[in-house]
Amino acid sequence: QVQLVESGGGSVQAGGSLRLSCAASGRTFTNYAMGWFRQAPGKEREFVAAISWTGGSAYYADSVKVRFSISRDNAKNTVYLQMNSLKPEDTAVYSCAARARGTLDSGSYYPGVYEHWGQGTQVTVSS
Repeated sequence: QVQLVESGGGSVQAGGSLRLSCAASGRTFTNYAMGWFRQAPGKEREFVAAISWTGGSAYYADSVKVRFSISRDNAKNTVYLQMNSLKPEDTAVYSCAARARGTLDSGSYYPGVYEHWGQGTQVTVSS
């Protein structure tokens, strides 16, 4: 079982930066691929980024590529999402998720393949 707790959300002006953290409990964290998803009010949950269990592979949504960076520290059981050049359209609740399949594939973009989810953290970007 993996439990996930996100932190680092908040309010920031457009152009600013935030770093989200997702702390995982459970001894098998290192075996899991991790993903970040976001959901804005009235919208579907959408993929943001994913990282393989080694940290050697990462996928990004086109909307955040170049601006966001996902990383992980398996010694600390933590995955990060560094968000730069934030835009008002990045406003959403950001959630991290864990998938027992540790490598990335075409399914990594879809929330349904992730077995464990955190509660989410709010990110608000003002213009």
